[in-house]
Amino acid sequence: MYIWGGGWNEEDTGAGVEATRLGLAPAWVEFTSQQDSSYDYEDHLYEIHNGLDCSGFVGWVLYNTFEHEDGKDGYVALSGELPSDLAQKGWGKLIPAAKIDSYEPGDILGNEGHIYIVLGEMEDGSVLLVHSSPPGVQISGTPTPNGDLSSQAILLANSIMSERYTAWSEKYPDHTVDLSYLQGYDQFRWDPSILTDVHGLKKMPTDSRMDYLFSSLEN
Repeated sequence: MYIWGGGWNEEDTGAGVEATRLGLAPAWVEFTSQQDSSYDYEDHLYEIHNGLDCSGFVGWVLYNTFEHEDGKDGYVALSGELPSDLAQKGWGKLIPAAKIDSYEPGDILGNEGHIYIVLGEMEDGSVLLVHSSPPGVQISGTPTPNGDLSSQAILLANSIMSERYTAWSEKYPDHTVDLSYLQGYDQFRWDPSILTDVHGLKKMPTDSRMDYLFSSLEN
């Protein structure tokens, strides 16, 4: 579930214990199972061990991508700072919002209010993404750049969530984000020597990429 402060430590200075572990924290699973469609994150502010906020989620994903054991230094940072922090490490480049001309899987986009990870750009210019946003972690789709809410990304997000996360989707059926996700966010793009693509995922159509990723999880 989306928890304001989730994934951070008690001091609110960086990654907490759950964001420096491999896999799901048992407390997340238990807390999520107790919630229904009336879930309101404002009733659970700073219950930091029960879920993840947007930057906590991205930090946890990075930890599970690059680390091989629990308890090492984490990757959680403020949503408006993490893209530039990654660029300063020499792991890729920062592209200001006004200069973004494409979206690649793995791109991280952030501003002072939110951060998300791109899963793919569709032919109509809409973007499929994954993020932690109330009520919780989910795959979502943007409108097209001209604001069309019948975009390919929204259709694909709804299909994935309803088919693969049926119980979640029945409780929380809205997998649409607004047009601001394509406008007011700076973009971090990985250096391919840091985040490699040995399976050629970037060359796949987004729907095929998602099928491949889910089949890999199942196997």
